[in-house]
Amino acid sequence: MVTILVADDDVHILELVSLTLRDAGYDVKTAKDGMKALEIAKNQAIDAAVLDVMMPFMDGFSLTKELRKRFDMPIILLTAKNQINDKAQGYESGTDDYLVKPFDVQELLFRLKALLRRYNVYEDSDVLKAGNLTIYKSSFKVIVGNETFFLPPKEFELLSFLVANKKQAFTREQLIEHVWGLDFIGDERTIDVHIKRLREHFRDLAKDVEIKTVRGIGYMLEVYA
Repeated sequence: MVTILVADDDVHILELVSLTLRDAGYDVKTAKDGMKALEIAKNQAIDAAVLDVMMPFMDGFSLTKELRKRFDMPIILLTAKNQINDKAQGYESGTDDYLVKPFDVQELLFRLKALLRRYNVYEDSDVLKAGNLTIYKSSFKVIVGNETFFLPPKEFELLSFLVANKKQAFTREQLIEHVWGLDFIGDERTIDVHIKRLREHFRDLAKDVEIKTVRGIGYMLEVYA
């Protein structure tokens, strides 16, 4: 899954861009200032960045320069209308593109996809990511940090489904339907048993990922990174 870093001190824009990118199938990491964004990029695999020009502690120009020293990735800067004259500074710092606020989020998506193609970054449907947990569907392999796991088939399918649909709550009946199929003969406690096993496998390793019990509904995968 392609991971995008979004940094903006305007909470409304941060949420709008993040939701748009997640709905488009991207994994999104967010930061409200430049220093935090740089810290995220140093510690996690990032494929592209959408950065506000004016941010606390480190502005978008300085952040772009720092990212360019370390990574080869598409970078889009977001700027206010009264900062439009700073375009030259932005391109000198290494940005690939500019968008002026207010902007159409669909245009952001179009430009981002074009840049990802230019950088030869493509969506890999075989790979699922959530925090420091990565699933390779074709090889049935789960990597958490530096450790590799090979889970029993139904545990693997259940974890893969939750990761692919993270932050969404599902009933036990829905999980059984998606993982075991409509012809499953058994009771919903099967889900509880498998969830318990998954929690035991990764409790001390996947610190930014948690399978949460949603009272009155069922389960969801929460990502805190």
